[in-house]
Amino acid sequence: MAGIAGIAGSAAEKVSKMLDMMSHRGKAGRSVFESDGVTMGVIWNEVEKESVEGHMADNTVGYENGPGHCARAQPEGGSFRLYRDELGVAPLYYGRDAEGRICFASEVKALISITSDIHEMPPGKILEWNEYRSHFLLRNVATTGDDPEKIANELRKHLDNAVAACIRSEDMGSWLSGGLDSSTICALAAGHMRKLKTFAAGIKGAPDLEYAREAALHIKSEHHEVIVTVDGMIKSLPEVIYHLESFDALLVRSSITNFLVAERASEYVSEVFSGEGGDELFAGYEYLKSIPEADLADELLNLTRSLHNTALQRVDRSASAFGTVAHVVFTDPEVVRYALTIPVKYKIVDRVEKWILRKAMEGALPDRVLKRPKAKFWEGAGVKELISDYADGQITDKSFYHERKLPDGGIINTKEELLYYRIFKDCFGRDIDLSWMGRTGRSPVT
Repeated sequence: MAGIAGIAGSAAEKVSKMLDMMSHRGKAGRSVFESDGVTMGVIWNEVEKESVEGHMADNTVGYENGPGHCARAQPEGGSFRLYRDELGVAPLYYGRDAEGRICFASEVKALISITSDIHEMPPGKILEWNEYRSHFLLRNVATTGDDPEKIANELRKHLDNAVAACIRSEDMGSWLSGGLDSSTICALAAGHMRKLKTFAAGIKGAPDLEYAREAALHIKSEHHEVIVTVDGMIKSLPEVIYHLESFDALLVRSSITNFLVAERASEYVSEVFSGEGGDELFAGYEYLKSIPEADLADELLNLTRSLHNTALQRVDRSASAFGTVAHVVFTDPEVVRYALTIPVKYKIVDRVEKWILRKAMEGALPDRVLKRPKAKFWEGAGVKELISDYADGQITDKSFYHERKLPDGGIINTKEELLYYRIFKDCFGRDIDLSWMGRTGRSPVT
């Protein structure tokens, strides 16, 4: 995904260095220019060229990664007007430098040398003159009806249209975990392409590899696997955490295999599909089955609102680390709007999660894949407690006790998280403000 950066003032050299810190985000083009008293820069991949150049023609830096997924900055009275898409698929951060000038970038690492005042731009917001205003409000709306057959058919149409809107060439693939969400997107994409390329990763014998093979065989994709080892995962941690910009234990753990499969995919394609968002929209997590139906819609809304600095951050950083563009079909604006109208009683039926999505995909996937229960990304890949066990062997109880308190008063929850935090400190320093960083709480959004 492309990257943008800027400083309110004449600062071409500094903005150029900010782009250098994110050079992985765009390997095809680069531009730094001054306009209306501000300096802006952008880097992009070949598939994003038209979108980026269109923004520059409007005296703006920005890009669109599929329908409704965008970030942009426009000069305004010696400052900037910042915009981020409704779910936060496209990342954006901002702050003020020592001179009080506003600055922004697609990744935190590009801002660290400019300012310690770092904030995440909220999804669905526009920032102008130090005030936010909403351009979109994610909310539950009136239900779409009470006929599950009709709802399932309509849902499939929305998903198929969203997939088709992302396909620009045959130079495209998809991450495939063998779960319902990624398999759904792959099955729909295969119907629009001569030969979809699919990519799976996991420990040898991992469930994800088995189910992904079955799905790939069914849709007749060109399938590739990455067999992951414990040593390989440990070795990849510094690079994963540097790109991810997080030490949250569950987020890092789920990012390791995502990062490795993204690397393999980048050897074959410039764009990939990802299945993120299905669990949040269609009630894919086990704990949701214990929530009263009257409260379920609000909980799903909260989960969807939390995607921007958890699972969507993982998708963006994993793909962008290797200069590829990820398309998150479930977060297509029309898909999201329709999903929020579906009665929750069709999302969990007889304790079967994502029931309406399964119904929508009947006949398009192998029965075993269609009925596969939800597995967290790191569980299905076979990672399980391997990293946690490694951390337990590396960090003593005494070290954990003395190091677990963060500079901002927060607490490191486990030795595994402390392992990640040590690497994070090496990458970004100990004194960095962490208020912008998402931390996994009750909701299992990884």
